[in-house]
Amino acid sequence: MEKIWLSSYPENVPTEIDPERFASIAEVFEDGCRRFSDRTAFIHMGRHMTYRELDRQVTHFTSYLQHVAKLTKGDRIALQMPNALQYPIALFGALRAGLIVVNTNPLYTPREMAHQFTDSGAVAIVIMANFAHNLQEIIGKTAIRTVIVTEMGDMLGMIKGLIVNAVVKYVKKMVPAYYLPGAVTFTQALEYGAAQAPVPVTVTPDDIAFLQYTGGTTGVSKGAILTHRNICANMEQNYAWMSPTLREGEEVVITALPMYHVFSLTVNCLTFMRFGGANVLITNPRDIPAFIKELQDNPFTVITGVNTLFNALMNSPEFAKLDFTKLKTTVGGAMAVQSAVSDRWKKITGTPLVEGYGLTEASPVVSCNPIDGHEQIGTIGLPFPSTEIKIVDDDGTELPIGEPGELCVRGPQVMAGYWQRQDETDKVIKDGWLFTGDVAKAEPDGFFRIVDRKKDMILVSGFNVYPNEVEDVLAQHPKVLEVAVIGVPDDHAGEAIKAFIVKQDESLTVEEVREFARIQLTGYKVPKHVEFRPDLPKTNVGKILRRALREPAAK
Repeated sequence: MEKIWLSSYPENVPTEIDPERFASIAEVFEDGCRRFSDRTAFIHMGRHMTYRELDRQVTHFTSYLQHVAKLTKGDRIALQMPNALQYPIALFGALRAGLIVVNTNPLYTPREMAHQFTDSGAVAIVIMANFAHNLQEIIGKTAIRTVIVTEMGDMLGMIKGLIVNAVVKYVKKMVPAYYLPGAVTFTQALEYGAAQAPVPVTVTPDDIAFLQYTGGTTGVSKGAILTHRNICANMEQNYAWMSPTLREGEEVVITALPMYHVFSLTVNCLTFMRFGGANVLITNPRDIPAFIKELQDNPFTVITGVNTLFNALMNSPEFAKLDFTKLKTTVGGAMAVQSAVSDRWKKITGTPLVEGYGLTEASPVVSCNPIDGHEQIGTIGLPFPSTEIKIVDDDGTELPIGEPGELCVRGPQVMAGYWQRQDETDKVIKDGWLFTGDVAKAEPDGFFRIVDRKKDMILVSGFNVYPNEVEDVLAQHPKVLEVAVIGVPDDHAGEAIKAFIVKQDESLTVEEVREFARIQLTGYKVPKHVEFRPDLPKTNVGKILRRALREPAAK
């Protein structure tokens, strides 16, 4: 497709980046620690950690992994923690040692953990004590021989750390009993590592940095192979995109999405290390009062999140009382940002909620709206520097502007493939293009618009209905808090539309929903079935799980 987007491209943003400006993520880390040594790198529960201190702790952890755990380049290490200071220490320590990081959701069941650990061949793990009982259940089925257990308060200082750990364990009773013989604590690992210097490891751009598991909501979870080049390139793309607006050494970013999620990992943890910014780590963003208190205590310039998170914040009266004078931009990803949420966000904060698009297989960002005030609400923006996008039909033929088809991506951030699954890799990477499975179309001004996931499309009497469109309309009803739409079997139309709604106002009725929909949607797009629910099933980062709604019990 001709580069129609060039006419809309933000000023001062290069169309190309050097994907090998940094040879490895460890090089990015070392550069940041050298240039911003006395600035704050991470903030967690009031504890500020400078880049200098972070560098020291990472050095100790790298040494432990090499000299005590005897791990060598290419070994896989699982990190299973929510946002806490221990995560970046373990992350950069492992990458400095040349290890491959296997990010693991702390909320995984033992079955899911066993699959990921055996599939990746992980030989070590750093795990929060709250979830260690699950590891006990399945560790015998894995190759894991090094276990490092950490508690929430371990890096908060002696007194505060002891208090936090005691409250979590004995008051909130969030740490079930576990038995993992041979395990060491995170603080012990740092102490042991401090005894000697780490051994330098040569890491190249082609070396694997992460096995980032994906597809768990659509099928068997697969490990996306993300190399150092992939991640560093996407970090550079993010940096180039944001540089006209953000300033090195001045930014404070709210990191509410977990850093084991690739969006938060690349956009927050790494890109803001490139800026010398401070990441404010939110461990539990679902605790809205505590979350808002953190926002109040830490004047922030950037916040990232997902549609449901922004919605939850705005539904607290305390959120609107915050000081937003320093806020420069808000970035939404991982799921579609609904226009009703975006409009309300801008009204409250005075800044736009800029939507981007990405997927794990692209490290993750593919495109984003400009953050200079020229965003197009409802679109996924323009291709990132050094990124090509095309829209194709089912035969792989490129489609003209305005026609929906599968979105395909080519760029330095596209994964090397799926770990030990060449057959699955061949299904999605063809001639260097990543076939995303998302239906999109190009607008005349060069912006791209996601229509929906191919698998989520609903066929009503031969007409294609995309759930995002219906959800976006229903979300604008003042009595609707959250909504999700799926297709259900229908004897007459083949499929019918069913809407699951969480009420904002208890007086909302089914007929009100349908009448509202009829005003803005053609007849076959109006929900035939409406079900009110107290909440909707979501992933750990707040993405609504349509799959769970399709299960028989939901119909």
